[in-house]
Amino acid sequence: MSESFAVDVQGVEKRFGGIKALDGVTLQVRKGEIYGLLGPNGAGKTTLIRAIVGLVAPDAGTVTVLGRKLPNLDVLRDVGYMTQQAALYPGLSVEENLRFFAAIYGVEDGVQAALELVDLDKRKDSVVATISGGMRQRCSLAVALVHRPHLLLLDEPTVGVDPQLRVQFWDYFRRMADSGTTIIVSSHVMDEAERCQRLGLIQYGRLLAEGSPADIRAQAGTQNLEAAFLALAGEKEA
Repeated sequence: MSESFAVDVQGVEKRFGGIKALDGVTLQVRKGEIYGLLGPNGAGKTTLIRAIVGLVAPDAGTVTVLGRKLPNLDVLRDVGYMTQQAALYPGLSVEENLRFFAAIYGVEDGVQAALELVDLDKRKDSVVATISGGMRQRCSLAVALVHRPHLLLLDEPTVGVDPQLRVQFWDYFRRMADSGTTIIVSSHVMDEAERCQRLGLIQYGRLLAEGSPADIRAQAGTQNLEAAFLALAGEKEA
């Protein structure tokens, strides 16, 4: 794999019983790139992210992350993963959650910066079970960032987050990418897709199209990504 790629997925297939969640997916994500996985619920986005982080073993194909072919536990120290559902300890405070995960990664100085990023420094003593869903989402993002990963995987990261904070998140994602962090983000929100440098459009576990938002609109001959997705999905089904 070229050293310029942080993630290299080649011909990955995955079945769950009779359902083919991933159907020969091949994609490469460059270092320092924000790459968006765009598709409806059930398209295979989460399964692909879980395969990239090593939580799902493909039935066929290979996944290489940061130059290391999976499975490889050592790569996890360089990867941050924010799941759709908050993976937090509800009985601990916000700060205690961050300190716990920071300790797992051997990090001592990232907690305060992560709290400030997600605007939870004033709620750091609040028990997670008592805070709102949006705040839990913010805490989950802080946990994924606390060890300053080289690769950040975000599965629907702004669900339940207010618009102002969502803009702040994306500004920070851009700064992270500019500093060399690779970000893969799944979404079905079109305006978020426009913020990505490249997109992979996914439907029924297959990659329909790939390129910048402008490339995909041009390929489909449409003025917006939603129309482009519908047009390209229709072509694949025809």
